[in-house]
Amino acid sequence: MHIDTERCVRAVQSKDARFDGWFFTAVVTTRIYCRPSCPVVPPKAENMTFYPSAAACQQAGFRACKRCRPDSSPGSPEWNQRADLVARAMRLIGDGVVDRDGVPGLAGLLGYSTRQVERQLRAELGAGPLALARAQRAQTARLLIETTTLPMSDIAFAAGFASIRTFNDTVREVFALSPGELRSRAPKRPGTGAAEDSSPGPTGGTLTLRLPFRAPFNPDNLFGHLIATAVPGVEEWRDGAYRRTLDLPYGHGIVALGPRPDHIACRLTLTDLRDLTIAISRCRRMLDLDADPTAVDGQLRDDPLLAPLVDKAPGRRVPRTVDEAEFAVRAVLGQQVSTAAARTHAARLVTAHGRPVEDPEGGLTHLFPTPEELAAIDPETLALPRSRRTTLTTLVRHLADGALRLGPESDWDEARARLTELPGFGPWTVEVIAMRALGDPDAFLPSDLGIRRAAQELGLPHTPAALTARAAAWRPWRAYAVQYLWTTDAHPINTIPA
Repeated sequence: MHIDTERCVRAVQSKDARFDGWFFTAVVTTRIYCRPSCPVVPPKAENMTFYPSAAACQQAGFRACKRCRPDSSPGSPEWNQRADLVARAMRLIGDGVVDRDGVPGLAGLLGYSTRQVERQLRAELGAGPLALARAQRAQTARLLIETTTLPMSDIAFAAGFASIRTFNDTVREVFALSPGELRSRAPKRPGTGAAEDSSPGPTGGTLTLRLPFRAPFNPDNLFGHLIATAVPGVEEWRDGAYRRTLDLPYGHGIVALGPRPDHIACRLTLTDLRDLTIAISRCRRMLDLDADPTAVDGQLRDDPLLAPLVDKAPGRRVPRTVDEAEFAVRAVLGQQVSTAAARTHAARLVTAHGRPVEDPEGGLTHLFPTPEELAAIDPETLALPRSRRTTLTTLVRHLADGALRLGPESDWDEARARLTELPGFGPWTVEVIAMRALGDPDAFLPSDLGIRRAAQELGLPHTPAALTARAAAWRPWRAYAVQYLWTTDAHPINTIPA
């Protein structure tokens, strides 16, 4: 979008928050870059230039605005609605792959050379993978500086910097303030994410954060689905927040997420603060917080039979997952059984094979077992029909040995093809994994019982083939249409408990 100068100027002049994260405005007279909704008086159009990423602004010598904090805007919707090389690279950078494994590790996961990855990212985003990862490190550093009392040396390494000197230089360059000045300017009022609201130790701790999203935002089906399908010991609804355990590269964590009118309240407890970036990235992905509801709802409203559902409660998101392999296992356990039965099967696996964790603030007890842990169990101990056992054991074996990948690096069509080859994987299982694990916004479930009931009630074709043909007009947002269709049923997935 950043190349459409006229459209960008209009968005900046109207302070349209819907475009935050789509592009960034750099002001050539002040050498500052902002989000489109910056509250200051808009600059003259001839003094504005536009960039596709914060990293590109920083590479061009612009500093982040102290008023609108462009580094904390929602992410671009582009990276969650595409499966090309650039989109997959951006999802992996968001997961901290470059910080952990470098650019060669990123390229290896994508199956391209480092030169090809560098060239394509520069062509579309104006910055290479190192610069994009650096911008993310700067954002994480600012978050830790302003919301914790950690020593600056601990913050530097937790944010992914290789040295304290690099940390200091980057913070000064990006924010035009030293780390100490950033901390002194941080708000100290309760409820704002101030330092006294967090209690991190030298390697881990608890942080209180605000996760932004684009309005409108309807949390009912999103949190309702996560709560209704929650696996005991791994997930729970407590004190107005969805809580769950997280298995992370350097340790484990517990997150509590609560919907608010203008943000998601996030309380993260981590055993190692180096996992902060990936924990935030996974929570945002699970809640679909980088979606563009204006584009989604606008297209779905064009169908006169869907329009009343959209108008009644706009801004629905697709509930996704923090762990793609975990969801694939749970999808198999949920084949042809009720939601309650699927939870029971999953809880048995967790109790028998999950690693225990401590949760002083609630009732979480385990991490969901990894594919490697599940691949080592005796299939005869599984309380499942023999065919389901075969499906589950084949799945976890392919996940454990890397023959099947469902992570951010996955090509959606290739992953679908590999899933279809596995025994016991029909269209419903493949598409529900594509929707909630892979994150494909166009995944569709025409054979789902709830969808067929909704189609019949609304006067849509209710056979899978006919409904798929009718749904072509909803592309590329059919996964969102599924969320609206499900709301016609009085199922617990559609409501947040009182």
